[in-house]
Amino acid sequence: MIEEAKRLHSVKEYYFSKKLREVRQLIKEGKDVINLAIGSPDLSAPEHVVSALKQSVHEPNAHKYQSYQGLPELRLAISKFYQKHYQVELNPETEVLPLMGSKEGIMHISMAFLNAGDEVLIPNPGYPTYSAVTQLVQAKPLFYDLNAENNWLPDLKSLAKKDLSKVKMMWVNYPNMPTGAEAKDSFFQELLVFGKAHNILIVNDNPYSFILTNEPKSMLTSSQNNSNILELNSLSKVFNMAGWRVGMLVGDAELIASVLKVKSNMDSGMFYGIQKGAIKALHLEQTWFDNLNEIYTERREKIWQLADELKLTYDKNTSGLFVWAKHNSDQTSENITDELLYKHDIFITPGTVFGSNGEGYVRFSLCANASIIDQATQRVKKPL
Repeated sequence: MIEEAKRLHSVKEYYFSKKLREVRQLIKEGKDVINLAIGSPDLSAPEHVVSALKQSVHEPNAHKYQSYQGLPELRLAISKFYQKHYQVELNPETEVLPLMGSKEGIMHISMAFLNAGDEVLIPNPGYPTYSAVTQLVQAKPLFYDLNAENNWLPDLKSLAKKDLSKVKMMWVNYPNMPTGAEAKDSFFQELLVFGKAHNILIVNDNPYSFILTNEPKSMLTSSQNNSNILELNSLSKVFNMAGWRVGMLVGDAELIASVLKVKSNMDSGMFYGIQKGAIKALHLEQTWFDNLNEIYTERREKIWQLADELKLTYDKNTSGLFVWAKHNSDQTSENITDELLYKHDIFITPGTVFGSNGEGYVRFSLCANASIIDQATQRVKKPL
């Protein structure tokens, strides 16, 4: 028997990896499970994007290895996208790095900057991959609290009073997942001052800034000096391209160069056709975002109705692809979601997947059409 690496002793299998096996088994047994747990868009990628991919596969260089930095046209498209939507100027040659998904970017960044024993500030609740990757590279997670009382923003004044001498990096994620909380420009400015004062690399994970938001925001908009900040972004959610695996990292040129050292040793470039499709997506007009949000607005109202039937409370002033709802039961969040799965064949996510501060909450995804959400509501209404 070959022993697994010790680094794996500190991480568990991803919750959805394990739970989806159980859901698939229930479906195999004849259960009609409604999945309102996963943030995987069910809508189609834009037609023009798919056409661009199809047409590109016949080009002479389509099937060769591609640049580790992506096509120059893709970097330029990302730069123009940031200028148009966030009012951020980026040098496409040095301040933009296309990625095969922003989740992979979390690993690239961590490998580029973290040494064993370094500490990393991680939100609780927050995306589980932040802490898993931190432990895989043998750094130490240092969780900071997010709560409803502070609108799911970190208390930077309290954090500043702690011993931060070993902290190398801080993960933030606004618009926030799982809570849907948004951050104002003034918060980003305070955050950047905090990072400078303590010599901490601040990384904002920003894949939800166009979904049910009034104004897309980037942390870089608030910065006059990007030397200690990076931002991840993604085409997965807003362009329904999750399976295409297209993301981006933007920020200071020297930081980007460090991440490229890692990335260039981990992949051999993104498929040409996917890059051509991504370029087309990044040039879409405002009507694309408006139409998408019209669909998600209807779905969110349906999820609110389902949450009402379950006697959950929620904040309507949120954004993103999910509804974060509070329960008032003595049961754990996981017991509540399991009961919903086993009694009503409805799969939602317990808040504890995202950390201890997720206890008392559940999360619904908007990645199911309105009729399916209605069906879930009827199941809850129907006596067992």
